[in-house]
Amino acid sequence: MDGGSGKPAVSRAATRVVAELERMIVTGELLPGQPIRQELMAERLGVSRLPVREGLRQLTSEGLVQHEHNVGYTVARLNQSEFDQIYLMRAALEREVLAVLPRLDDAALDEISELRDLVAEAAEAADILEMRLRNQTFHFAVFERSPLLLVVAELRRLWNLAMPYHAAYLYDADVRRKVCAEHDDMVEALVAGDNNRLIELMNLHRKGGETSTGVMLSAASPTSTGERPEP
Repeated sequence: MDGGSGKPAVSRAATRVVAELERMIVTGELLPGQPIRQELMAERLGVSRLPVREGLRQLTSEGLVQHEHNVGYTVARLNQSEFDQIYLMRAALEREVLAVLPRLDDAALDEISELRDLVAEAAEAADILEMRLRNQTFHFAVFERSPLLLVVAELRRLWNLAMPYHAAYLYDADVRRKVCAEHDDMVEALVAGDNNRLIELMNLHRKGGETSTGVMLSAASPTSTGERPEP
């Protein structure tokens, strides 16, 4: 019981606010740099402003949202240096997570294979949003089999920070096919229990998204020459 303070109820509402705002940011419904109006969000989610404020503070601490005094909250916008640092951390943490991955049983392998197939279905349908969401689900079905759960939680935060920037390069059908082929290779490495091979494959896989998105961030930078990469 909350003893009349209402705090547990507020915390539950704030948890829902965090989950919904995170979904909106990751899917691109809220874009980098876009203001988040507390009154409008409270009305949309059917809660008071208090859990919205609490949720925004949590997302600010996680880096998904930025707060400026006398201005308010906005969706965080990454610059090239921040993006590079996210991928630097991802490379280090994913290596450690995959290095200690236990040999997976048939049930786990079947689940991961099914998730891989769902990514491929979305890729074939050119459903970019669904492909991005299913791709993250596929990878974390692997990561979360690791005993390094605190590291995996940090990885999820890093993935969420970079997620809004990954849509554009998946509009290329050849890129989508390449992503799916790399997933096939990863599943083969999991079946073989070859963690070293899995780490190598993940490094290559990550590099594709890092390079493509990094090029777009550089092109959008105020210091850019204005040139665009060839298609």
